[in-house]
Amino acid sequence: MRILSLFVALIFSLCFCDGYKFLMVLNSPGRSHFNVGHALAKGLVQAGHEITVVSVFPLKKPMPGYHDIYVPNVIGAMRGDLAALWQSIQKPLTQKLIDHYHMGFRLTRALFVDPNFQDLLKSNRTFDAVICETFYNDAHYGLAEHFQAPLIGLSTGGGLTFITDMVGSPAPASFVPHIMLPFNDHMSLYERLVNVAFLAYERLLLDYYYLPGQEALYKEFFPENKRCFYEMRRNASLVLINQHVSLSFPRPYAPNLIEVGGMHIDGKLSPLPAKIEKFLNESEHGAIYFSMGSNLKSKDLPPEKVQEILKAFRGLKQRVLWKFELEDLPNKPDNLFISDWFPQTDILAHPKVLAFITHGGMLSTTESIYHGKPVIGLPIFSDQFFNMAHAEQTGYGIMLDFKSLKAADLKAAIERITSVPSYTEVIRGMSFRYRDQQQTPLKNAVYWVEHVTRHQGAAYLQSAAQRLNWWQYHNVDVLLIIFGVVILLLVALPLAIWRLLRGVFGGGKTQPQGEKRKRN
Repeated sequence: MRILSLFVALIFSLCFCDGYKFLMVLNSPGRSHFNVGHALAKGLVQAGHEITVVSVFPLKKPMPGYHDIYVPNVIGAMRGDLAALWQSIQKPLTQKLIDHYHMGFRLTRALFVDPNFQDLLKSNRTFDAVICETFYNDAHYGLAEHFQAPLIGLSTGGGLTFITDMVGSPAPASFVPHIMLPFNDHMSLYERLVNVAFLAYERLLLDYYYLPGQEALYKEFFPENKRCFYEMRRNASLVLINQHVSLSFPRPYAPNLIEVGGMHIDGKLSPLPAKIEKFLNESEHGAIYFSMGSNLKSKDLPPEKVQEILKAFRGLKQRVLWKFELEDLPNKPDNLFISDWFPQTDILAHPKVLAFITHGGMLSTTESIYHGKPVIGLPIFSDQFFNMAHAEQTGYGIMLDFKSLKAADLKAAIERITSVPSYTEVIRGMSFRYRDQQQTPLKNAVYWVEHVTRHQGAAYLQSAAQRLNWWQYHNVDVLLIIFGVVILLLVALPLAIWRLLRGVFGGGKTQPQGEKRKRN
């Protein structure tokens, strides 16, 4: 028996001898962001690796191989931003981008000064790779050099410019709209003009405001790092992006930028709580699920908007589940069930649920597609406008303007999306395409993390574009030389011809002697 026990122990030790140690930094206090990173962390642990996760969401139940570093200091840094989300829709897009950068500065510094994070920096711990959430926090990427490990970026959203910069991934402005714009890949001349203008505006802000601010933080907290900030942030071995071609549209990516959209969806369903199950099963005409995500709280909605929404729900034949964070909601109609929490994926999988009213965040959009449920979107900020514009243009959703939302608009949208079969048909087709992958997004993510770690950063994947400045990448310097030569020729050649003709036809003429005397 003792020999058998030793043999089993030996087998287990052999299984874990190839396991890697990862550091994962999830600097956003948003629950949805954490869910994406947490899914990858669990996947790596299940693959036999050890991971240390820096976040504001420590596990309630310990998991072998999963170690938490709790950083509560980060929560306060974004509290004001979360409270102002409902009001952000009133701001112009140019101001929203600046607000994002301000938030990024606060979040980046808040993590650096957190005592628990400082203990990590001062420790002698070693890691085989550093996985860093890419959320307006470029200075954090210095952790890779600090721990002498490859850098892996994890984008919980789409391909923003400061993320694609990390691997030099192409984003032609002619058919790749900025993720904050409500355009698709078939843009009109006007939309392309707006897209180019906004990208140029973003580029200027990045190069002369945001990146210098992150560089100052990098120098302050990594004074011993030898690599300069700009070289460091363009030295990522891999970037995982929470997107998939079947959810959006095809666009070019560098070989070390990998789509893993939906890796937080494990496909396993749990029984619904009894009250919710009963409410749905008894819905004769089906049900609508309404949630604005984890960051936007329905309890903070302007009172007049709450009344418009209630008025719309009261006139429906369907039942409604609304994620509302207060126990009591005055004037609540009988067909409405409210709760501060719902098991979203399990509800979307229920056959009685006909549609999903959402803010249009990437996680919610992905889950709706996975379960084949059409959406009504009320986008408020960031990529939500892009996601919902794509849903409407593709034919699986209806986008409403939150600023001017009236009960009649919402009621009409619900009636249309539940009565016109094409919405459900389109999204079921998308669901089929999304699920038709060689391996699950999570397994794909785990494979690529292991791959670049196994090959010590996999430098062979890194495009030369990672080493170029934006003007070199777009050949701006070359074009300036070409245009300069052309302009020089256009100006110099006519001038030379004019002087030559003047010399030939006018050089022999002399003024009369008398005129010369007169002038003197």
